[in-house]
Amino acid sequence: MHAGAMPLTATAVIAAAGSGERLGAGGPKAFVGLAGRPLLAHSLEAIAAAQRIGAVVVAAPADAVDRARELLAAHPGLEGTVVPGGPSRAESVALALEHVATDLVLVHDAARPLAPPALWDAVVERLERDSELSAVIAAAPVTDTIKSAEPGTEIVTGTVPRDGLWGAQTPQGFRVAALRAAQEAARAQGRLADATDEARLIEEAGERVGLEPAPAGNIKVTTAEDLLVAAALLGA
Repeated sequence: MHAGAMPLTATAVIAAAGSGERLGAGGPKAFVGLAGRPLLAHSLEAIAAAQRIGAVVVAAPADAVDRARELLAAHPGLEGTVVPGGPSRAESVALALEHVATDLVLVHDAARPLAPPALWDAVVERLERDSELSAVIAAAPVTDTIKSAEPGTEIVTGTVPRDGLWGAQTPQGFRVAALRAAQEAARAQGRLADATDEARLIEEAGERVGLEPAPAGNIKVTTAEDLLVAAALLGA
């Protein structure tokens, strides 16, 4: 436990098994370098600095488990486990969740290396404060004008009002029992692998999901250009 911190009730799960094909990384995205360190290392550093998280489970590519363990070893105060990921992101998270022993879990994409410790803590505290919520997700209000298009085309069919629209990010916090139940329901219906994020599973289960405003720098690294932006944000 961190000195002077409140009781630890949360474990972080990092989805780090992505291939990084769109990034052109030639290897797992979580191990692409940013400011001289792998993306995964930046998330581990933030988790170690957060006050409300005492354990982490990393879902890594099967051939990179040892590399992930080496990064975890740099944070001896953080209880850590690395598991091989599954065939999809959602299945990787489900495998990692089997190793979570706390009541709350925060699921995070290794591709978001700049989520600050304060955001991790805010998600945990919001879940603890509002017992009616089964999940709390980092998110940002949509600022672009949103157009709809004919499926499979680039022809505009209309403009979607952006009032009330938020872009989902990570970390996403959950009550572990609720997330496990939602995952099992999705698996039984054959749709677990299609889940783009865990919050969707909670929504489909009819549970309430809260939004925690994220800072502007919590970007997702998908392309080589995103890496440049992330490096600039770190430099600033």
